[in-house]
Amino acid sequence: MKFIKIVVALLVFNSTALSQNLSQEKMQKKQITSKTIVFIHGLFMNNKTWNGWKTFFERNGYTCYAPANPKHNGQPADLRANPPAGLADIRFEDWLANLETLIDSLPEKPILIGHSFGGLTAQKLVESGRAAAAILISSVPPKGNITLKPSFFRANNKVVGPLKGNSIFNPKEEKYKKWFHFAIANTFTRTESDLLFEEFAVPESRRTPRAALKKIAKIDTKKPHVPLLFLGGLEDVIVPNVLIRKTIKKYSDENSIVEYKFYEDKDHFICGAPGWEEIARYCLVWLSY
Repeated sequence: MKFIKIVVALLVFNSTALSQNLSQEKMQKKQITSKTIVFIHGLFMNNKTWNGWKTFFERNGYTCYAPANPKHNGQPADLRANPPAGLADIRFEDWLANLETLIDSLPEKPILIGHSFGGLTAQKLVESGRAAAAILISSVPPKGNITLKPSFFRANNKVVGPLKGNSIFNPKEEKYKKWFHFAIANTFTRTESDLLFEEFAVPESRRTPRAALKKIAKIDTKKPHVPLLFLGGLEDVIVPNVLIRKTIKKYSDENSIVEYKFYEDKDHFICGAPGWEEIARYCLVWLSY
């Protein structure tokens, strides 16, 4: 009897939460029929970011894929201790080719859910006609969008600054935990941020993020496209919401759907840090509407 009451309470909570989201947000009808999702992780992390999301959406009837980008497969602690050979040579083109191969093998065009640089990757895949819809979380903007906020430069300079050449960015040193707290998980205490660092942080090619400044990161935002949802945290430092808002405005086709939601007291890592469930539930509602 107690178990039944708990189940009923959960159902009521979930249905109430969903209806509140629908009534509070002016969502447009999208009629997205695809039941396949491809998750795309961002820089400094790998597909472990999506473990909870993958389980959540599979329980809600989706077939999910969460591939690691090239040279990112494995346990984060192992990758920090022994960075994969060839990681320094990985480029944005390698990310795209890896995902294009997967998507082209699927029986239907998938929904793309990308975080950070994975969001930029998803936008490129949308542009090439490989998606049924896309959810872009804390998304790096296409080439041409920039902000002069000092915190933005401070957060990004350690990665894309020219002084390190094409060496890998390996956050195994203690000093990088301070950077991770500032740039990625700034709404958490330093202790909490360090735990997230230990669980998720991986080495990265500097060539990949530098692509955001190059021609390959240009996107034709005026052409018709599938439904897009942009999500961001208002406390994001490394991709501040002003950049996401600029990207949203650039998508100008009047017959295409572009929607967005920004979360108070959330930083860059809203898809993997504690509290990710709230974001995932909102995405499920958006896809179902």
